[in-house]
Amino acid sequence: QVQLVESGGGSVQPGGSLRLSCAASGTSFSPYAMGWYRQAPATQRELVASITSGGSTNYVDSVKGRFTIARDRAKNTVDLQMSSLKPEDTAVYYCNAVRVTTVHGARFEYDYWGQGTQVTVSS
Repeated sequence: QVQLVESGGGSVQPGGSLRLSCAASGTSFSPYAMGWYRQAPATQRELVASITSGGSTNYVDSVKGRFTIARDRAKNTVDLQMSSLKPEDTAVYYCNAVRVTTVHGARFEYDYWGQGTQVTVSS
């Protein structure tokens, strides 16, 4: 059974730091693009940071310079280091793994989500 399990959420004061971790099991996620999404109440889920199978990273403008995504292929994990946290970073954060393959002209998409972990930034 393929699973993504997030950990590391919690409450922190503005300016503080948190490290989220996503542990993948059931398959090797080396060929997958991995991402961290977040969703605040009454808002749409947004992509915060992503890392390709080749290690290229991308960030939403609001977290550039503050968040860092990294993957450990040996451990099958992807982490999100968050620094200089702001109240607007408060949300449930979700880990995502996606892979698209083509076999004999047929396209297959594999898309997995974790259960989410709450991050609250408040004084």
